[in-house]
Amino acid sequence: MIPLDWIAVDWGTSHLRVWAMQGDTVQQTAQSDQGMGVLARDAFEGALLALVEDWLPAGRITPVLACGMVGSRQGWVEARYRAVPCTALADGLTRAPTRDLRLSVHVVPGICQAQPADVIRGEETQVAGFLALNHGWDGVLCLPGTHSKWVHVSAGEVVSFQTFLTGEMFALLSSQSVLRHSMAGWDAAGFADGVQQGFDRPDRMMARFFALRAEGLLHGLDPGTARARLSGLLIGAELAAAKPYWLGQRVALLGAQALSDLYAQALSGLSVPVTQLDATEMTLAGLSAARALLPESEDRGCVN
Repeated sequence: MIPLDWIAVDWGTSHLRVWAMQGDTVQQTAQSDQGMGVLARDAFEGALLALVEDWLPAGRITPVLACGMVGSRQGWVEARYRAVPCTALADGLTRAPTRDLRLSVHVVPGICQAQPADVIRGEETQVAGFLALNHGWDGVLCLPGTHSKWVHVSAGEVVSFQTFLTGEMFALLSSQSVLRHSMAGWDAAGFADGVQQGFDRPDRMMARFFALRAEGLLHGLDPGTARARLSGLLIGAELAAAKPYWLGQRVALLGAQALSDLYAQALSGLSVPVTQLDATEMTLAGLSAARALLPESEDRGCVN
């Protein structure tokens, strides 16, 4: 039996990741493809137990802190949004119903914004983790991903944010559109060229997309250059739209290394200094901060 105080859970649309925690230290980790998108509401508990049952100590309730799409309307239990301006975390974690008496599952609520309409579900935990590790930090957080987020933080609160479908658009265009016939590999110079084009003339982006196909047919454009330029066009256009967030601000990138590196490269080309941090580390720090919101009786666990 591994030493275990609590379990951290990051439950997205496609994947489930869990960590056995002793204090703030990871003892063991596991993951599956049992994301929210493939589960009926009554199947969440079983999907979690499939990964963590061997970790659970006998005769004790183990607290579980979960973030992500597990708290969506289609998730295990709906953890309602909190409106900005607000702290990234607050009292009001949502308890998920369980049949197994060894589990006490609490879900972190998301954050919403009325104008322009926008929502965060999962990234608020990364923001909370960042702020827990960087007290008094004011500036902008960029969270690259399928739906990238730009979050303005001041005085310990999320002031405003904006979401971009950049990652999803890249996946759709490169794998399901006519462009898929000329996309393979990667070329760094092609990415830099795409960023510049997308940033300078985002109004030309639709034409630039088809030009990738045409250049391949007429001039033999390298598939790696085409794919990298497509990514650069999308990220460049995102940076143009997000300029009110990053201009004159401190910027921290919280994301997977490869994608975060691309955003750092693009921002560097605009003379924007950035700090890069690991998204998983921020998620765990945020879930640890959420654990501190539990009543002591819930956090310590009780004998069944």
